[in-house]
Amino acid sequence: MFITFEGCEGVGKSRQIHMLEEYLKQNKIKYYLTREPGGTLVSEQIRNVILDGRNIAMADECEALLYAAARVQLLKETVAPKLESGELVLCDRYIDSSLAYQGYARELGVEFVEKINDYAIKNFMPDYTIFLNLTPEQAFKRKGGADKTDRLELSGMEFHKKVYEGYLDLSKKYKERFIVIDASGEKDETHQKIINALKEKGVI
Repeated sequence: MFITFEGCEGVGKSRQIHMLEEYLKQNKIKYYLTREPGGTLVSEQIRNVILDGRNIAMADECEALLYAAARVQLLKETVAPKLESGELVLCDRYIDSSLAYQGYARELGVEFVEKINDYAIKNFMPDYTIFLNLTPEQAFKRKGGADKTDRLELSGMEFHKKVYEGYLDLSKKYKERFIVIDASGEKDETHQKIINALKEKGVI
């Protein structure tokens, strides 16, 4: 199965994915973990360009296309072979990030984002998407503010509110795929919710 993790900046995705990793290792469940943008040499280089705080002149369309390019490389080089071999693949962010960040928050439109991500959408949609539901106000408060070197985190609260609204809309549109997890509680509580949900769906 192909499982992706989504959420606004600072919701605790990295922590929860690490905790899930530990659970999978303890239970001897074979898995492969990757991230977006990144996961391959080429994709990591694209990631550096996207997130570099100096690239303030980057056009929104350029940003969206860079994400799509990094995604194709990741899919062809690692995700596709892993899925074909029967492994459980976990990905920190995926297509829904592009839809929420560029489609909704950058206001490029869902149709534009879907068009440039045609390869991913037609061939590699996630079986389930874990959405850590926490407002950007709560998330930034938890993490102590935006990362001053991260171009996306520095986009402003109004931008991140649009991202969050986009995720909520996507969770309703794709309710069969989205697993919405209330991430407002303690990390162990959120972790248990994720484990319970994955068990219920037959993933683990």
